[in-house]
Amino acid sequence: MKKENFPFIATVLGLLLLILVLKGSEMRDDGSNLIPLLTLLVVSEFAFFVNAIGAYIGIKHTLAAGIKPVYGAVTLICILLAILFAWLGISLWPS
Repeated sequence: MKKENFPFIATVLGLLLLILVLKGSEMRDDGSNLIPLLTLLVVSEFAFFVNAIGAYIGIKHTLAAGIKPVYGAVTLICILLAILFAWLGISLWPS
């Protein structure tokens, strides 16, 4: 696999994990989450790192090879997903 393809994989994986975290963080009637809190935090952290690496590789490749519209959009989605997963991980943490 070429390194340049990783942002595409990170985007798809990030979107799937986003659905998992959003659905899993819904509350039951007893006040607990559908998926255990530690699992949601680990998934958020993993997705953050995957998308941050995808964004890094995308930016590095864009600077080296020039801007391509689809590749730039995928890199931007990786950046946004990394920020979103960082925010979700912090907001899921009990206060």
